[in-house]
Amino acid sequence: MKILTSESVNIGHPDKTCDLIADAFLDEALSQDKNSQMAVECAIKNDKLFVYGEATTNAKIDYEKIAKNILKQIGYKTDFKVLCELSQQSSEINNAVVGKKLKANDQGIVFGYATNETEEFMPLPIVIAHKLMQEYEQFRQTHSDFFADAKSQVSVGYERGKPCQIVEVVVSVSHNKKLTLTYLRKIIKQQVIDKVLSAYKDLAQHTKFLINPAGKFSIWGSFADSGCVGRKIVVDSYGGAARVGGGCYSSKNATKIDRSGAYYARFVAKNIVAHKFADRCEIQTSYAIGKEKPVSIMIECFGTNHISMNEIYSYVEKNFDFSVQNMIDELDLLKPIYKSTACYGHFGREEFSWEKIKN
Repeated sequence: MKILTSESVNIGHPDKTCDLIADAFLDEALSQDKNSQMAVECAIKNDKLFVYGEATTNAKIDYEKIAKNILKQIGYKTDFKVLCELSQQSSEINNAVVGKKLKANDQGIVFGYATNETEEFMPLPIVIAHKLMQEYEQFRQTHSDFFADAKSQVSVGYERGKPCQIVEVVVSVSHNKKLTLTYLRKIIKQQVIDKVLSAYKDLAQHTKFLINPAGKFSIWGSFADSGCVGRKIVVDSYGGAARVGGGCYSSKNATKIDRSGAYYARFVAKNIVAHKFADRCEIQTSYAIGKEKPVSIMIECFGTNHISMNEIYSYVEKNFDFSVQNMIDELDLLKPIYKSTACYGHFGREEFSWEKIKN
């Protein structure tokens, strides 16, 4: 039995807090000016938030107000000091990107992946890890002694390429220091973990559980750790089951192919698997800055394809267009949709346009 492990983090994790704030900046820009070119990031430690990056936009954005509202929603009582260091995008880059048709805002490689092992067409470990954090977020909203900083980790055993057992689940949650570990472990097991695993009973009969294995977790968020945008790209993508290009998604508008290219590659890979051309599919594309079309496209089905690879390449060529302008148009990427992508994964969630099945 081979074991694959994936993790997820909740919105109170400092890295994920920064992703959330950065994508809220992007949404505010796009809501006022859909042609905004944005790459505004942030970093957090203790009671300080540093906002930095480039923004070429007609939007009027109150970065401090947006950031403080999110920090309050997460559960911080502290009055944060927000420091901003912002400039416009380089005019040389902007001139190369913006024209009759939009072009790639940077060079880079991206990957998209899909598998038929779950109804989400995603690897099972990352699906369960995200569901645990989503369930915990609902739980902590009605339990004031539990806080927003939390992590999950799920190990799944595979035989012949298919999940056969949920081997171990690790969950760590922040909490009021007055709570006992006995109470915490019992209620998290019953009201979070058991609820999620009830949908996977056949795989969870011999699962081991570790809940707050380090003990107390009453110091949380930016007061326990630092955070910045883009440090959770494996959490955001496929949980380690597939390769990632290295560039993060959050903070970037759609001309940044780290984001739009990764979304489109997932879109195509999912369609290949959903149409039963293969059980697993990974797609890599690469782009050059200032160019409209990709430099390369590679499709890998790991020997699981049910038609020839030549037929799969032909299907992709006839039905999909990886040019920057088309990716943006087809997936409708100029809308303020990005804050909702920042936590619980960018893939496997039906509300996003890149998850649709194309006839």
